[in-house]
Amino acid sequence: MKEIAPTRDSFQEIAAAAGRLLSGLTGLHDTDVPKPSRLPGWTRGHVLSHLARQAPALERLLEWARTGVETPQYANRGARNAEIEAGAHRPAAVQLAAVRESSAHFQHVIETLPAAAWRATIRPFTGELCTPQRILVIRLRELELHHVDLDIGYGWDDIPASARQIILADVLGYYAEADGVPDFTLRETGGDVLGRFGTGGPVVTGSAANALAWLAGRSGGTGLTPAAGLPALPPWL
Repeated sequence: MKEIAPTRDSFQEIAAAAGRLLSGLTGLHDTDVPKPSRLPGWTRGHVLSHLARQAPALERLLEWARTGVETPQYANRGARNAEIEAGAHRPAAVQLAAVRESSAHFQHVIETLPAAAWRATIRPFTGELCTPQRILVIRLRELELHHVDLDIGYGWDDIPASARQIILADVLGYYAEADGVPDFTLRETGGDVLGRFGTGGPVVTGSAANALAWLAGRSGGTGLTPAAGLPALPPWL
């Protein structure tokens, strides 16, 4: 699974993603919160509640790394879902404040985490053993993908190339280890091979943005060729 080093550049990548999200939320009204997001079954309020609560959940893993005391990200999936539901129906101003405050606190935590803690072994909710360097990828991925999911004018092409490259590598890494992935090659239009699975199968071609949308389960393959007969991928996460 993808990890990135805890450098000034990676910290800035996360801060910039949070800044783009917060900027996009400034015009949000109370009537916008209960409207559907692009995620089936989730309103915009659910997405915002998740973003606000995910930051402290990830901080629990960083505390595990810092102290050596096992501190799970969530007690269980039910507890995670209950947290999201509890905050999903709050007014827009409250939602925005929660996302802003949790993002700022998370930024402080990663920028002050001791060097030794970045080499510790932890286990996120998804089950893999990793170092806290993976938490940087997870937070960047969640900020960018859920910004698109909110359906507030931010699209796949708006994700900066530097962030998209990290997220795409993470999603491709997931499929490299997943069961039931069919043989295919993913190639960027006019460019490099993004990923190769197995030894045969079709060549799927398109922009990196459209490829990410498809791999992340947010698109049926819009902008990719062949338009018909794309491989059937197992669910991501």
